[in-house]
Amino acid sequence: MNRKNTGQYIISTTTGENFKAFVPAPLPPVPPLEVNNNLREQLDNAILLLGRLDSLSDLLPDPLLFIYMYVRKEAVLSSQIEGTQSSLSDLLLFENDAVPGVPIDDVREVSNYVSALNHGLERIKSGFPISSRLIRDIHRILLSKGRGSAKKPGEFRRSQNWIGGSRPGNARFVPPPHDYLPDCMSALENFIHDKPQKTPILIKAALVHAQFETIHPFLDGNGRLGRLLITLMLCSHNILKEPMLYLSLFFKNHRQDYYECLQDLRTKGNWEHWLSFFLEGIILTAEQAIGTAKTILSMQKKHREIVVKNQHNVNSVLRVFDCFQLQPVASIQTIAKKTELSPPTISSALKELQKLGIVEEVTGMRRNRLYRYKDYLAILSEGTQPL
Repeated sequence: MNRKNTGQYIISTTTGENFKAFVPAPLPPVPPLEVNNNLREQLDNAILLLGRLDSLSDLLPDPLLFIYMYVRKEAVLSSQIEGTQSSLSDLLLFENDAVPGVPIDDVREVSNYVSALNHGLERIKSGFPISSRLIRDIHRILLSKGRGSAKKPGEFRRSQNWIGGSRPGNARFVPPPHDYLPDCMSALENFIHDKPQKTPILIKAALVHAQFETIHPFLDGNGRLGRLLITLMLCSHNILKEPMLYLSLFFKNHRQDYYECLQDLRTKGNWEHWLSFFLEGIILTAEQAIGTAKTILSMQKKHREIVVKNQHNVNSVLRVFDCFQLQPVASIQTIAKKTELSPPTISSALKELQKLGIVEEVTGMRRNRLYRYKDYLAILSEGTQPL
């Protein structure tokens, strides 16, 4: 549906140049969304698949092992959309104090995302509501180090930003002037808390993400934080017990459609088109997450059986193998801290795992060696190649 009252354009001036900045109307859309049969079918499929994904977490021997890596995959993907060149392997090397193959600022930016996401999830689990305060707090961590650290982390902007182009006058889109931000963010927070009316969570998550990207309240990090908000909302409404669904890979693979959908709802108010795109992402991403979890479970079971069948010192080899399920790139020192096994015992177990083709050494050095669980990392790395 095309809507006339999507917001208003404000004539503003910077460096002597006039330009139009867009101030979105508060949510929900007026007139209300038209949920036709196709959208209803998408909603039903999305809810069904999210239920399957959520129940799958109960079948995992330890969901935290899977989530630990899935959070990192999301951090890599979301940061790549913003232009970083980090891979999942780069991040894992960085976390092991090893030198990644890309500029350190790229990897630090991804590492910040992991910290910001984990902080947001912890706050929500402790009962803290999604609010402007929490959003600013997460943003502070997101931009705490490296690129963006000079862009007022944790503070709403006090100057004009824009998307595309070299200045507001030739930009693809100009968000609201900074003096409109308090009202825009207050209205968004009210909508998150079901004011003026209650909204089904998947529709709410879709609308909130798009509105946040339109408001663009920070000087930097808006895209990453907007994508992070989707997961936080699903977890805060208990749609997912654990953060097992992220849309960054879908947005990365369909980035032109993503930008066009957002611009279409700003200029025409076509929220239904955006909602359909968003739900398609939920459906495809949930299916992929379910498939990935099942593949990993099957692979780990197969490798445990290989270890048990081929080893005399099964206990120590299995304890080392279990470490790689949580941290697929690790050093002898890291494994020693987690298992309390001696370095010689760990070294012997690693040699056995290498003979079985389960882990491999990645540095080629005689000292400070790092080992990786290659098949596990290969599965999780699918789709994370830099743009």
